[in-house]
Amino acid sequence: MVFLVNFARVVFAPLLDPFRAAFGITSEGAVGLIATLAWVGSALPRIPTGYLLTRVPRHRVVLGTGVVLTVATTFTAFAGSLTLVYLGAFLMGLASGAYFIAANPLVSELFPERVGRAIGIHGMSSQLAAVGAPLFVGLVLLRESWQVPGLGELAAWRVVMLTLAVVAAVTTVAFYRVASRSAMPTAGADDRNLLVALKRQWRIILTGVVVLGGTGFVWNGLFNLYVRYLSVAKGLAPAQGRTLLTLVFLAGVPAFFLTGDLADRIPHVPLLLGVLGAFAGCLLALTYVSGFLPIVVVTLVLGYVVHSTFPAMDTFLLGSLPDENRASAYALYSGVVMLVGATGSVTVGALVDLGLQYDEVYRGFAVILVAILGILVVLYRLDRLPTGAD
Repeated sequence: MVFLVNFARVVFAPLLDPFRAAFGITSEGAVGLIATLAWVGSALPRIPTGYLLTRVPRHRVVLGTGVVLTVATTFTAFAGSLTLVYLGAFLMGLASGAYFIAANPLVSELFPERVGRAIGIHGMSSQLAAVGAPLFVGLVLLRESWQVPGLGELAAWRVVMLTLAVVAAVTTVAFYRVASRSAMPTAGADDRNLLVALKRQWRIILTGVVVLGGTGFVWNGLFNLYVRYLSVAKGLAPAQGRTLLTLVFLAGVPAFFLTGDLADRIPHVPLLLGVLGAFAGCLLALTYVSGFLPIVVVTLVLGYVVHSTFPAMDTFLLGSLPDENRASAYALYSGVVMLVGATGSVTVGALVDLGLQYDEVYRGFAVILVAILGILVVLYRLDRLPTGAD
């Protein structure tokens, strides 16, 4: 399930150029908006889902997201205009956002003794989708159109969406059968009030928002436009760009598992600050390197570092939050973080439309991250950052 919902979020990055050609898009901001809407969709249901989880068991919400994903991908596959693609991207994002809010607390409660390891494995499965999406899209795009039984000839991007819809439908049925036969944890039975969770855990929620909000914004504005960025700023062919996009996600596969396991063993806040600083450094290095092989090296390091942020933060939060506040507090944190991060792609596109170069935009983002890191380090040294839940 996590493979599919993340696939639905990241599949738009390698499809932006086909959308550009199919609908005659000339604006960088307009094409970036497709990816942004998928991530806005992923952000908006998170707090409402947190409220829903105070009334509905987590596994039932996960099941519902599978149904929504199946419907949304089918709708997008047959979208006849850019406006409908925008709507489809948003709906696919909705499914992913609701899924993560329900599934991440469920995973942490299924394995309370090794939260980091469990979250790492779950995240690694999600990351495999990010690796597979550019590869799968690249294979499908080898042909401009495909003959689909019963539907006739369809454009390659529509085949991508239709395939995702079919697999989502099958997997949702499989999840229903497995969940109906399994005993689910009851650790979150007392988590019944979002406002109470906010009052009790606002310090750790705010810390998570600051650390991952800036990182998520920059990362969203980078990876969704990575193929375009490498083509325009580095002179690489689109096929090379898709290969590097695959590599940046591939590097995240071991990052989820290893960093999740590491987060069970060392203090959380220093780990988070170290990863944030490394990401800023890698982003800055990317804007200065040239040549295919140097870009490959920076891409691999960048991919490992940025994907280490997510299991480190999830372990920090889910491993620290008490049962009675876990899902609610996590939903509040995640909803704000995702909403901030979702604007990254359209912001980059808009800045480029205003005349800035991609490298200039990303250098500016790196400087902002360093400034955030500096403030956090000072607060940590002054013992003003929370190291766990209240």
